[in-house]
Amino acid sequence: MTTRPDDNIPDEVIDLEPADLADAGDVDDAPPLPAALEAILMVVDEPVSEVLLAQVTERPTDEVVAALRALASDYDDAGRGFELRQVAGGWRFYTRAACAPYVERFVLDGQQARLTNAALETLAVVAYRQPVSRARVSAVRGVNVDGVIRTLVARGLIEEASHDGESGSILYRTTSYFLERLGLRGVDELPELAPFLPELDTLDEGDSGDSVSVGAAATGGSGDAFAADAAATEHPAQ
Repeated sequence: MTTRPDDNIPDEVIDLEPADLADAGDVDDAPPLPAALEAILMVVDEPVSEVLLAQVTERPTDEVVAALRALASDYDDAGRGFELRQVAGGWRFYTRAACAPYVERFVLDGQQARLTNAALETLAVVAYRQPVSRARVSAVRGVNVDGVIRTLVARGLIEEASHDGESGSILYRTTSYFLERLGLRGVDELPELAPFLPELDTLDEGDSGDSVSVGAAATGGSGDAFAADAAATEHPAQ
């Protein structure tokens, strides 16, 4: 009597399709529970409950809780820069208190960077000629101001006010944050600077080569007061 090679193989294995075998391999390749929990917790923006984590990882809740506590203990023992906390009915990563000053410095660094002369000049033109289009600001300064405008918007110093009725271009104005940083109640309290700025109508009469750059005047001469106040925007309050 000849013995078949598969006589000792269970019927359920013999009946497996190729796709089923591939799925079985995926189970073996699955990351350990702690790694799966870390991956999930890295992308959440609010505490995640143990029940939800158990559902996602398809593991018993008690096993998930034990893994979370073990991870939190490991992070504490290793003195990592972050910690795993159980708060508000869930778990989430948080910066360790001792490292908070470094994170704060990193986050605020971009906001504390000094404004360049180009940014100050552009800000002065917007402040005194608002609402004003980007093209008009460029005409006053005699240079392209697209990048500077984006910087000032990102800093919260200027904002879109409306659109020009004829050209449809965006008109910019200073923000309440700008007034706050300069300690002003309104733009009418800005230092007198009219003698240094040409009328906008005259800007349309000449080409860009004849444009008058008054940005420097806005931060010098009788505009010294503005430049001094604008320095307050270099270091926002913490």
